[in-house]
Amino acid sequence: MISRDEFVDRFGGVFEHSPFIAERAYDDGMVLGNHLNVDRVHAALVAVFRTATAKEKLGVLRAHPDLAGKLAISGGLTEDSAREQAGAGLDRLSPQEHARFTELNTGYVEKFGFPFIIAVKGLNKNDILAAFEARIGNSRETEFETACAQVERIALLRLEGLLPDP
Repeated sequence: MISRDEFVDRFGGVFEHSPFIAERAYDDGMVLGNHLNVDRVHAALVAVFRTATAKEKLGVLRAHPDLAGKLAISGGLTEDSAREQAGAGLDRLSPQEHARFTELNTGYVEKFGFPFIIAVKGLNKNDILAAFEARIGNSRETEFETACAQVERIALLRLEGLLPDP
């Protein structure tokens, strides 16, 4: 059986900079046993995330970096975030595209109080820009729910890279 420390070391970063989710999932006995698979671990982590306080969820959202933002430029992204953004081509933006992302990031954070979050796997920069421009018109409540759903999707995609198929 995997120890708490091993579980948190392995899965504590699945929700960006939020190891408390893995800690609670383990402490609540949601992942006991020898066989860990994507569905089981994802269900446990998502259950914890969904029962977190609004303040804790907001903290998880705020732990995510801006897309193509300052952290990406300075090399300060987590390994997962850097790989995900590069896979979508966000590390190869023209100066005009970068300016547009910066403008949208700034407006989005000012409006909602957390960064724009989207699971970028399988998307390109144009897909992401289109979603960004569409979602910035949402209400805060709608966008909070959308961002939380995207965080759960990102967690699933990250787990698929960490765990073997059943």
